Amino acid sequence: MGCKMTFKITAFSLILIFLLSFSSYAQPMGMKPWRKDFRCGRASELNLSPEQARGLNLLQQTYFRDLQLLRAQLITKRLEFRELLTNPAVRMESIRMKYIEVTETQSKMEEKAIEYLVRVRSLLSHEQLKFWCPEQEFPAFQRMMPGHSPTGPMGPKRTLPPEE
Repeated sequence: MGCKMTFKITAFSLILIFLLSFSSYAQPMGMKPWRKDFRCGRASELNLSPEQARGLNLLQQTYFRDLQLLRAQLITKRLEFRELLTNPAVRMESIRMKYIEVTETQSKMEEKAIEYLVRVRSLLSHEQLKFWCPEQEFPAFQRMMPGHSPTGPMGPKRTLPPEE
């Protein structure tokens, strides 16, 4: 992945972080808060029609299958990254490249989560959407929401030290 793509991803992430952080402070009246609320729930708790329930089940199966593959890749890349860090013969450039691979895989996982939520959203009626809390669909998404981390929706920006 080139510098242009990395820059675009970084810029998009920063804009998303800013918008999500801002929305937690300046929330319009009537907007649901991003936390556990007795008035809202998971999609599976919203009196789905049989067709909606089948669609949701299919989406869940696809999402978890895709996520399982990405998790396995992430674990492998993290182990490789650790191996590089603990080997004194490895050059900094190799460590940087592996770090980029780790963050790209993490980004793919987040993209899958957002894609899943958008597809679930498309299954629900306007009335059901009023009572749906997307952050309750899976715990990992809660960490991305404002108010669930002292450092904001996605945590602190991690960077590697400059090459010596």
